[in-house]
Amino acid sequence: MQVYLPIAETSVNAFTLLGVGGGVGMLSGMFGVGGGFLITPLLFFIGVPPTVAVATGVNQVVASSISGVLAHLKRKTVDLQMGTVLLIGGLIGSLIGIWFFNLMSRLGQIDLIVQLSYVLFLGIIGGLMLQESLRALIRSKNPSAPKRKLHKHYWLHNLPFKMKFRTSGLYISVFPPLLVGMGVGVLAAIMGVGGGFIMVPAMIYLLGMPTKVVIGTSLFQITFVAAFTTMMHAVTNHSVDVMLAIFLILGGVVGAQIGTRVGLKLKAEQLRIALALLVLAVCGKIAFDLLWPPAELYSVTVLGRF
Repeated sequence: MQVYLPIAETSVNAFTLLGVGGGVGMLSGMFGVGGGFLITPLLFFIGVPPTVAVATGVNQVVASSISGVLAHLKRKTVDLQMGTVLLIGGLIGSLIGIWFFNLMSRLGQIDLIVQLSYVLFLGIIGGLMLQESLRALIRSKNPSAPKRKLHKHYWLHNLPFKMKFRTSGLYISVFPPLLVGMGVGVLAAIMGVGGGFIMVPAMIYLLGMPTKVVIGTSLFQITFVAAFTTMMHAVTNHSVDVMLAIFLILGGVVGAQIGTRVGLKLKAEQLRIALALLVLAVCGKIAFDLLWPPAELYSVTVLGRF
């Protein structure tokens, strides 16, 4: 059954869209990630233009993040002070990212920029995840091995405008969380991701936050930044395809439930290695598509009158 996507200006099989949303939702349930960094490349692969894939993929991030942050608020595992500082940085970064996205769109280079961004970040993150996962697997088999210190005190923490974050038990400058939030905001606007795959390690290793409040605080920031980003894309680029978003969200809701059950049956180390390999595989596919000559070297498009 073919479904016409009016903003993407293409027809896609409805079951394919449900499968993409369900597959990413299943991965979210298994690995505890938002899945934005996987859903956008998958939309590339089925023929959705990168500009529409980026703007629409963020919608699923919003939907999955809302349910997650509500659960964490009930458990009181959200640092609202830290989340607010991260959110301010995220909104600033999102505005910068939207400006850059629009600039590259006018120059006709946005498709290349988005794909190169995915190759770069997925390659780096996937490599680091695989390295850390293999170390964790080795440590689990050798409990006597010395444990590495998670957090070091950097010079950034001693910058002015220090603030006490009571829930996290930190007394640091507001600049490090502002910069982390800005970085995630830029990525959300350009790549259509929530940014949790970068924010969570940064909150643990750079900011030194306790693990128990990291996920909830990250979801708090991501919810608002992703919603703001998709709204800005809709207003400035008109690139949010509501029909596409509905199918992705429907598939994602079902997939997340299945993924949660599957994830309970696997060990944490195995899950992390599998996720790292999946990230590297997606990175490799995007890089291959960029380097391999297309079947049609030229295309003809009817331009509007000036």
